[in-house]
Amino acid sequence: MTKGEFVDKVATESGLNKKDATAAVEAFLSTIEGALKAGEEISFTGFGKFHVAERGAREGRNPRTGETMTIAASKVPRFTAGSGLKKAIK
Repeated sequence: MTKGEFVDKVATESGLNKKDATAAVEAFLSTIEGALKAGEEISFTGFGKFHVAERGAREGRNPRTGETMTIAASKVPRFTAGSGLKKAIK
């Protein structure tokens, strides 16, 4: 499902027009992005949790040359599904 299809679905489910649904989806995504940038955790009971994880430095290989190189440490966004979402998918 693309972002446009998601907006259409939100508009249909909520009774909003497409412009308002687009604004709501954009606000939702920017709020999550801002919270993760600030190092916060977002938790929706039964649905899941968004959080930032630390990925340590590690060694990798250049696929062209086979040369060993160091991959720097980084922060990555993670999502952990909640029990309600897991049950709905099964």
